[in-house]
Amino acid sequence: MKRVGVIGGGQLAWMMGIAGKKLGVELVVQTPGKKDPAVEIAKDVIFAPVDDATATGELAKKCDVITFENEFVDLQALSVLEQQGVCFRPRLQALAPLLDKYHQRCYLRDLGLPVPQFDLWQGESPQLDFPVVIKARRHGYDGQGTFIIKDFQTFKEKFAFLNIKDNLHPADFLLEEFIPFAKELAVIGARSVNGEISTFPIVETQQEEQVCRRVIAPAEITSKLAAQIDSIAQTLLNSLEFVGVLAIELFLTQDDKVLINEIAPRTHNSGHFSLDACETSQFEEHLRAVCGLPLGNSNLICPCAIMVNLLGYEKSRNDYITQRQQIAQIPSTRVHWYGKIESRPGRKLGHVTVLLEEWSYDKAMAIAHNIEAIWYYRHST
Repeated sequence: MKRVGVIGGGQLAWMMGIAGKKLGVELVVQTPGKKDPAVEIAKDVIFAPVDDATATGELAKKCDVITFENEFVDLQALSVLEQQGVCFRPRLQALAPLLDKYHQRCYLRDLGLPVPQFDLWQGESPQLDFPVVIKARRHGYDGQGTFIIKDFQTFKEKFAFLNIKDNLHPADFLLEEFIPFAKELAVIGARSVNGEISTFPIVETQQEEQVCRRVIAPAEITSKLAAQIDSIAQTLLNSLEFVGVLAIELFLTQDDKVLINEIAPRTHNSGHFSLDACETSQFEEHLRAVCGLPLGNSNLICPCAIMVNLLGYEKSRNDYITQRQQIAQIPSTRVHWYGKIESRPGRKLGHVTVLLEEWSYDKAMAIAHNIEAIWYYRHST
């Protein structure tokens, strides 16, 4: 039986652990919180911050290979372990160009892949036209550290605020042109130790306040665009010699051009639909890749699926059992609850997937709005 070490113990590791049972793979998790979701499903747990390389050294003694649930790691410290023979998948060299968003943009540009115009901010007026987007180069996710700035005065005020609040400086941020997109898309790609590649159906993602609310699979796009996105995924996976799953978030512009928004070198929220709607989930595919197993079939088992995130909307300790039971009564619905004991606005507490018997955007959205009406009912009354 393989033992996989996972740096991070949130819901991604928890769902990976569920997939591991099917494959006969045990998880050993490095995570700081005793009530983190993956703790209950792990074979063993090392309670330590994810950037604690000493703890990762202990993790390595308990497993065959180490993988990642998040990007908040210290690559320089981990490289010492890699030089000592610890097996990381994906390898640290594959992560290196992706963890800093500016370095990520440069890497994608140099590969010839389509990205928005971008620059570093040097302390004076940006070279890009307003509105501009500023993004924290490290540790930003779910909209954290990302701001849309409409004019220079707002620009100066935002940086002054961040400098006081978080002691951040202009060099900590990436500047990017604002893209008035028609749709946001995403694709999950996987690559095995032997270079085998699989890609999951391209999906449409819908964000509110820069946090994903819904995912529709498959996205309504042309076969030409689908082939272009598939090619982007294959180019990136092969260039990095990546082993495991990564997610590519994209903008589709008003004139049908595709631009890469961000890369997440791990399993991702945009792929959660695969747990119920694909023959092989993204979590099983990731474990297959890092364990040296053949990749599975990533095709849909239904014409259409809608995934809705259950986001916190209040500060409380609540399991929301009444709302979850009501949602579960919707036909062809599967509720995934992460077991988090504390809710706060925007926190991902769970998700719902509904399988449809036909592809219908209107029907998918009607189901999503029904789920959200049940979930946010207390918040709106």
